[in-house]
Amino acid sequence: MKILMVCLGNICRSPLAHGIMEHLAKERGLNWEIDSAGTGSWHIGQPPDHRAVSIAKKYGLDISNQRCRQFSVIDLDSYDQIFVMDETNLNDVLKQARNDQDTTKVKLLLDQQIVPDPYHDDELFDPVYRMIAAGCKAIIEWELKHKQKSKP
Repeated sequence: MKILMVCLGNICRSPLAHGIMEHLAKERGLNWEIDSAGTGSWHIGQPPDHRAVSIAKKYGLDISNQRCRQFSVIDLDSYDQIFVMDETNLNDVLKQARNDQDTTKVKLLLDQQIVPDPYHDDELFDPVYRMIAAGCKAIIEWELKHKQKSKP
């Protein structure tokens, strides 16, 4: 499974989602490839925001080696699932979809709920981390349950 996490600048939410999902998948012995991207180009090549790195570290994850990159239409070919953090990210990614197959790959990370952008509010980093972690756990549980049902 190849999963891409997407937010606006790829410095707060999607790097956290990338690190959390990668960690949880590894814990479960899943051979998944996880990456992250932003819909904007402001931070290309930069590490995640220091507050995202700090909150990840608080929970035992090191995301400091990640580097920001911009989402591209090529990602629709490269990934099985693309999880976005809010409706703006969803609309920006879906604008690049070329067909129904592309569209079905793109979903909100938390199904019907958005992950708020903590960039302008330091107090949001911890709750955002916990929201993303819950979403990642739910995805893994769903995938494992679905995989078991599809076995003969």
